[in-house]
Amino acid sequence: MADFHSRKGTDLTAAELHDLLRLRVDVFVVEQECPYPEIDGKDLLPGTHHIWEQGDGGVTGCLRVLEQPGGVLRIGRVCTAASARGTGLGARLMAAALEYAGDAECVLDAQTYAQGFYARFGFEPEGEEFDEDGIPHIRMRRR
Repeated sequence: MADFHSRKGTDLTAAELHDLLRLRVDVFVVEQECPYPEIDGKDLLPGTHHIWEQGDGGVTGCLRVLEQPGGVLRIGRVCTAASARGTGLGARLMAAALEYAGDAECVLDAQTYAQGFYARFGFEPEGEEFDEDGIPHIRMRRR
């Protein structure tokens, strides 16, 4: 994870949290036109881990990993700035998340169009497609 910043939620600075939230709002709320409560109270928990790339103009890509009961890790809020798309940043972020996860079982809720992307990392669809904030999703798991 040498190319990325990586911190537990409890270790984030106010400026780092601001920059992560800014990118996530830019992508999920503004770009995808999906008004939803981005600030969900999970970013600063002791069991939350953030991984991101910092560019000259701010955070260019990020994700978070949440600890769940039973040792399962939930990967979420995976996003890249429009200016960083097509560079492989998303794949590098996922590789860093899986390096962090080690042998732990991981789950994520993928936007359905991104199933192929997550399948490249060993994630398999689980259950039926569902609507989350007006966007079709599917749960995927990597054992």
